[in-house]
Amino acid sequence: MNHLRLLRYVDEVARCGSIRQAAERLHVAASAVNRRIQDIEDELGTPLFERLPRGMRPTPAGELFIRYIRDRASQLDEVRSQIEELQGLRRGRVRMVGSQALAPSFLGEAVARFRADHPLVDFQVDIGDHLQALHRLRHFEADLALVFNLAPEADVEVLGQAEQRLLCLMHRSHPLAKRPGGLRLRECAEHPVVLPNPEIGGRQLLDRFLLRAPVKLRPVIESNSFEFLRSCLRHQQALTFQIAIGAVTEGGELVAKEVEDRGFPRGQLVLACLHGRQLPVVAQAFAQHLLARMHEAPA
Repeated sequence: MNHLRLLRYVDEVARCGSIRQAAERLHVAASAVNRRIQDIEDELGTPLFERLPRGMRPTPAGELFIRYIRDRASQLDEVRSQIEELQGLRRGRVRMVGSQALAPSFLGEAVARFRADHPLVDFQVDIGDHLQALHRLRHFEADLALVFNLAPEADVEVLGQAEQRLLCLMHRSHPLAKRPGGLRLRECAEHPVVLPNPEIGGRQLLDRFLLRAPVKLRPVIESNSFEFLRSCLRHQQALTFQIAIGAVTEGGELVAKEVEDRGFPRGQLVLACLHGRQLPVVAQAFAQHLLARMHEAPA
């Protein structure tokens, strides 16, 4: 399969935007990468890249050819996985991207349980928002995406989803933590609130609800890091909002409470893949495993 290795030169240059950087990642000479690209361009009769002062940019023909390369690589991964499945090896690699809310507990536990039955399978798990998830699926950098409130896309297939409510999260020493039962938003408004950035799915759900609510929440801190927001709960007696599956209470240090205002929003945790793509056998198996775990998780 030497030809696939040479095609990878093109793909790596596209990812890096530089022959030199691609050569370093491929552990070959830059001249070899450049020569192979020129050979392919000569064979196709058209340039694949624009040679710019600061790097390489794919031409329209290059974009088409790069997508062909990635599709071929994906198909090869599928064939390898099927062969390994037939041989009983159950080896393979699952690549996925998940929402930040899943990082503290859910994804780690799901992967650990799967690997207990499939110890020869390895994983690449990246954390990102729904835009990053779509990018990785479309560029064949991930087999699966598990993200909150993924909007419908023509080229994305939804494999399953599970409803998730928003909860109010606080440190156990917070005055509201000692109150029995749930909370009202007007009570939350009396305390510092820290929130994820507006592009995060849970924040968007909250903002839409607040547009028609009589209560307004003004965050004193915004961040793209859920871990940082959790530290604010410890040090600033603040409140935040998190979907139920991500409202990990960390051994009782944090407390999660339901918001009892009528119509307080719920959203969907969505498992998806690229439409029309044949997933590797091991990724299909992990998708089924995830769907079962999603419906067992707190909602």
